[in-house]
Formats: sequence, structure tokens, C-alpha cells
Amino acid sequence: MSRKLPPLNGLKAFEAAARHRSFTGAARELHVTQAAVSQQVKLLEHHLGLGLFRRSPRGLTLTEAGQTLLPKLTTAFDLMQAAARDVYDRERQGVLTVRVPSSLSILWLAPRIDRFHALYPNIDLRLTALGQAADFSRDDIDLEIRYGFGDWTGLDAVLLLNEHVFPVCSPTILPTDPPLRSLAELGNTSLIHVTGYPHYAEDWPLWLEQAGLDELPQPRGYAFDQSAMALQAAAQGAGVALGRSPLVEGDLISGRLVAPFEYRLPGRGAYWIVYPTTNRARPRVVAFRDWLLAEASASTLT
Repeated sequence: MSRKLPPLNGLKAFEAAARHRSFTGAARELHVTQAAVSQQVKLLEHHLGLGLFRRSPRGLTLTEAGQTLLPKLTTAFDLMQAAARDVYDRERQGVLTVRVPSSLSILWLAPRIDRFHALYPNIDLRLTALGQAADFSRDDIDLEIRYGFGDWTGLDAVLLLNEHVFPVCSPTILPTDPPLRSLAELGNTSLIHVTGYPHYAEDWPLWLEQAGLDELPQPRGYAFDQSAMALQAAAQGAGVALGRSPLVEGDLISGRLVAPFEYRLPGRGAYWIVYPTTNRARPRVVAFRDWLLAEASASTLT
């Protein structure tokens, strides 16, 4: 059954004006002009076919029809406000499912996640690193941190972390004989490679070229498909890995890894917060996005 309701703007204008007994007070509450309130009330009176106010130099008084309408209308607006608040409060709780690349989740996000829980204890955060990039039309994913350029059609993409790429290794490598003192001496140690990045992501050949050393005298090393594994191997002294600033920040601060060379190659890709446009106003998504951005702004190596 369809509802033939009076114009909503007219009902809002009348209810506010009736409570304040003033078009001026209603205009202030509704953030419109006094003339707009008066016009909306006139349209409502025309729709109903009867007057709701008696207008006099002393102000507004309600007619019998206005007195009948006001309390029921106020109750109806209070119920609508309560219903909207209940939906909003429920949305601020419950489960938020986030897909994060595994190495970023382990090395950057996991050490910080307690701070999010302290701020939003009612949001049950679910993190996954499984599969390819999220298909939001099919996967049960609310938000994703994605590596790339930020140009995904139909999705909101907010820049989270830029990166710089540079060699890192265990401090135990530095005092070995001979010590690692120059780029050329990279040929005397094992290089650790990561194969899991997209084709455009930087790897050793580009860093060496930009740093001024096109070829290694003794190209040898290991290959892993996850940065977290490569950096773990580097921290254990297995060789020199090519670190990405968001992933090595914690280990550099702790001294578990060191950066033996000054040159840092700006990354082509970056980490982006990605979600469907339909999620942009969801309180849980907004809370996690804004928290991520605050954490990223405090990072020292981005």
C-alpha cells in the first residue's frame, strides 16, 4: 500500500516553527532562511487545505489543527531520529573485514592493531591476505589495502603509504671480512630477491642501475615470494634484501636491520586504501580508513 504523505520539508518546517513559535527560530535550527520556512509552511497548509498558524505581530499561535498535528509529528520525527541513530550505532559495531597484503599486514599493520582496538573496541576486525585483489561484488570484503597506482574503476582509492626501495641487511654482515663498504662489494654477499610483486615494481636490477652499478661481479642469492620471508632471511644474516620503507621501518628502528647504503629509490607503486563508493559513508569503514591514515602520517620512512 502506497503512502500519500504531505511534503516532508513542509512537515519539518511546521514542526520546528511550532516548537519555537517562531519562523526565525525554525530557520536557525534547520539552517535555512526565514522566508524558506514560511514558504514551506504555506505549501503544507495548501496541501492540507487548512491553516496551522495564526500569524500576528506578537508572533505565532497554533490553530486547532496545528495543535492536533504538532505532538504526533514531533513523536514521529523523534522515532525517525532514534531509528537512524540505532542503525548508525549498530554500523559502528560488528565485523569489519579487511584484505591486506600479507607482508604489509605482518610488518606494518599487526604491530599497530592494538591501537585501533583501543579506540574502537566494538569493531570486530577480520584481516585476510588470501587470494588476489578483492572483487567487492563477490567477496565479503569491506575495505582493502592494495598495492598499485590508485586507478581502479568504480572504487574509492585513498593514498596510504608511499615507499622507497633500498638494501637492508643484518648488522652482523657489516663487520665481516671483508666488510660491506661499497656497491661493488654487493657481489661478495648473497642477494635476496622477492618475486611476488607486480611486473612494474622495482627489484635489484633497477636499484643497482639507479645507484650506479649495472651488473654484479658475482650475481647469486635467494628468491622468496613474500617480502616478510625475505626480510626475515636478511635479519638472520643470509644476505642483503631490497627493503621497502613501510615494511622495514620497524626493523630499522629496532636495529634488527640496517641500511648500508644511502641511495633510496622512489617506488613506482604505493599502498592505497580501496573500497566501493557505496562504502564511503559506512561508519566502520570511515573509522578504519581514518585510523590508517593517522598511523601512516606518523610513519618515519614513507
